[in-house]
Amino acid sequence: MPTILRHEGYRFFFYSLEGTEPPHVHVESGNDVAKFWLTPVQLAESHGFRSQELNRLRILVIEYGESFLEAWHAHFGNPT
Repeated sequence: MPTILRHEGYRFFFYSLEGTEPPHVHVESGNDVAKFWLTPVQLAESHGFRSQELNRLRILVIEYGESFLEAWHAHFGNPT
């Protein structure tokens, strides 16, 4: 489960066995977790985060989206 960013107490990562799904990133902080699709950036699921935090996380996913996609493709391979 590669960690691709740690920012302000949040850990952004993906699971190594999820390469068959579209590019996405998981976020955790304590017991709170969320999953965001990367193209387009959209919340897939969330448990524990408040809506204000989810808005902040969405902004971070947009801000770091290019590097998240690069990390995804480096790990799982580029689509053909």
